[in-house]
Amino acid sequence: MEYDEKLARFRQAHLNPFNKQLVPRQHEQRASEEAPDFASEEALPELPPGEPEFHCTERVMDLGLSEDHFSRPVGLFLASDIQQLRQAIEECKQVILELPEHSEKQKDAVVRLIHLRLKLQELKDPNEDEPNIRVLLEHRFYKEKSKSVKQTCDKCNTIIWGLIQTWYTCTGCYYRCHSKCLNLISKPCVRSKVSHQAEYELNICPETGLDSQDYRCAECRAPISLRGVPSEARQCDYTGQYYCSHCHWNDLAVIPARVVHNWDFEPRKVSRCSMRYLALMVSRPVLRLREINPLLFNYVEELVEIRKLRQDILLMKPYFITCKEAMEARLLLQLQDRQHFVENDEMYSVQDLLDAHTGRLSCSLTETHTLFAKHIKLDCERCQAKGFVCELCREGDVLFPFDSHTSVCTECSAVFHRDCYYDNSTTCPKCARLTLRKQSLFQEPGPDVDA
Repeated sequence: MEYDEKLARFRQAHLNPFNKQLVPRQHEQRASEEAPDFASEEALPELPPGEPEFHCTERVMDLGLSEDHFSRPVGLFLASDIQQLRQAIEECKQVILELPEHSEKQKDAVVRLIHLRLKLQELKDPNEDEPNIRVLLEHRFYKEKSKSVKQTCDKCNTIIWGLIQTWYTCTGCYYRCHSKCLNLISKPCVRSKVSHQAEYELNICPETGLDSQDYRCAECRAPISLRGVPSEARQCDYTGQYYCSHCHWNDLAVIPARVVHNWDFEPRKVSRCSMRYLALMVSRPVLRLREINPLLFNYVEELVEIRKLRQDILLMKPYFITCKEAMEARLLLQLQDRQHFVENDEMYSVQDLLDAHTGRLSCSLTETHTLFAKHIKLDCERCQAKGFVCELCREGDVLFPFDSHTSVCTECSAVFHRDCYYDNSTTCPKCARLTLRKQSLFQEPGPDVDA
């Protein structure tokens, strides 16, 4: 009997959470026959001393299945149009404010509010069949298939819900927007400006004032003011113009004008349009530093070292072009990310200056320079045969124009020891011989004595 009593007590304490709807009915049927409190400790048989008691109430054993967490929020089925959904959202907001903070009911109400807003957004932007490609104002938009919610529409400045919304990305300037915002775009693609007019504004923050803009946003022409009424005026440090909060998100970017004039790499706030333009232009070699700011080489030692390395690489280039082994090894592809380095030594991109400031460009160029010199002077016999002998002293090893202890004649490209070239008071002997040879060829014959 003791075993039957303990088994009955155990079954009564450990209620099945899935039969909660049946338990109240059993209570109602037995209410007329037994005591009102069916589960009270007084009605239970006493256990012998020393036996453990099971205090496991219905609240403790509740696994959270009494509440239907998978059902849709209240008001979702009834709210069939946008107006009803908005009314349900306002009511849910009011309920959240009235409930105690950090309570379970308030958290449930917040979940309901999120579902209502998602449903409202779905009705605003129905999932209709959209074309995969759209071309507007030189933008080439492709429909995205990503379901991420980390993107923001560049037009309306709201989150793109990839699960329920259709959105597009421009392959040229990476402009992102909802499908419903495509027809509202008024700014042409920045890629077209980069293709037709690839140059920087090299005046530092050329501000002209809000009055020159008629107190309107420089991009969307919305009314703005410095007092924030009706919209806050935000200045772009690159263009110097003012924009509204929809066109200026306080993005940070390095300003090219501050780099070439002040060697200042501190990021500053720019508009969205300027941000995309600077991002597309960052690797384009359009800065001729010798013309823009020639004094910069006197104050930045890294630039002097980089210029010397670039000049040496240009002197190595003819060796590689005429060398079969170098062409097969594709040595010049070591600089494929900076193709302008094998074309000239004057043009720089903003990315070059950024890497020069951090020291990465000098290190990478030094490694490339060492690799090229090793091929010419050690690995390849054909390239070694194209070396020079100093014609002033005719001593020492074979010389190459990119050696640090040599000098190159600017007229005939002959290579000499630097000390021999500057200590010799005469001109280049090779150029002198060429000059004499030209004079002998074009010298007029003297008068005939017999005549």
